[in-house]
Amino acid sequence: MKISLPKEIKSGEFRVAMIPSNVARLVDAGHTVYVQKDAGLAAGYPDEEYIAAGAEMVETEKDCFDKAEMVVKVKEILPEEFGLLREDQILFTYIHSSTRRAMTEEILGSKCIGFAMEDMMDDRGHFILLEPMSRIAGEIGFLYGLFYSQTIFGGLGKSINGSIGVKPMKVVIFGAGNVGVAAARLALGLNADVVLMDVDLLKLEDILANKLPNVRTCFSNKANITKEIKDADLVLNCVKWFPGLTLISRDMLELMQPNAMIVDIDAEPGGAIESSRFTTHDDPVFVEKGIRHIGIPNLPSAVSNTASAALSNASIKFIKEIADKGWKKAAQEDKCLEYGLDFVKGYLTFKTTAEALDLPLTDKEWCYENL
Repeated sequence: MKISLPKEIKSGEFRVAMIPSNVARLVDAGHTVYVQKDAGLAAGYPDEEYIAAGAEMVETEKDCFDKAEMVVKVKEILPEEFGLLREDQILFTYIHSSTRRAMTEEILGSKCIGFAMEDMMDDRGHFILLEPMSRIAGEIGFLYGLFYSQTIFGGLGKSINGSIGVKPMKVVIFGAGNVGVAAARLALGLNADVVLMDVDLLKLEDILANKLPNVRTCFSNKANITKEIKDADLVLNCVKWFPGLTLISRDMLELMQPNAMIVDIDAEPGGAIESSRFTTHDDPVFVEKGIRHIGIPNLPSAVSNTASAALSNASIKFIKEIADKGWKKAAQEDKCLEYGLDFVKGYLTFKTTAEALDLPLTDKEWCYENL
């Protein structure tokens, strides 16, 4: 199969979807890999390493799409990339279609095959290509919040571990999943006072007993949230938003210390943190009602070398399966891939997006039999 690796064009995105060592695996298996010039440079993977791995270099993103039977990316299809996809071509990337109508309609109109990495789930119920990025997002979100809490950036100016006779920073984390646990582990390692909040008491019990014995756990409800954020120095939202979920409403900001920091790792404007909005690596902080906010949606890009390697190592198995078997056989034989098969030749097969955008949903079995 002819596989292409374009350079990401989204602002602030420095990751690359495949690192040279995994490109070599595809080449060794008899596939052709085209890499756009400088695709991996920002992540620390220069063109010379891809050439040594057996890749063929191309100049432009259009060249990548034109040559490819399968395009492997990190981010969704942006408006600048509309028109590049074609019928029967395979797209393998993070798509997040349920909140992007124009892009969803573009993918449907192209009649390509679309695998969404964020929807791929194994038999344990783990989102296997989200988890590596989730852990990194939790860690980097905490570090961003800590860094921009310094006095020189207008923050509270507290040391994470306090000092002799001085209390450490209080860090409140919503969500005891991969994101929250990664953030909590790092904060505890720096001797912060960490409160981990969740609605799943069994999950909290397991974390306290087997993972983070020094964390303070708290059931997540409005009364407890209101109490815990009053003296919090740093709050991290590690809960994926769903309609109706509000953890901190805009009026609750008035309860917090002036210049306290909220890092919304989910970064959904108007989401679980009602006052949240998107920010960027170049301009990460905004202030509302005296509370500092960070809402960077692609936090792992800040450590693009590590994040690219983690993503590539987790995804190469599935990329190779598709390349070896074709999209249909690969999806039929691997349930994880089937979960991520959201678009098939002009048909939408992902229920969440169909419901969110009021679009027709097509059964995947019908696609296997008829397309």
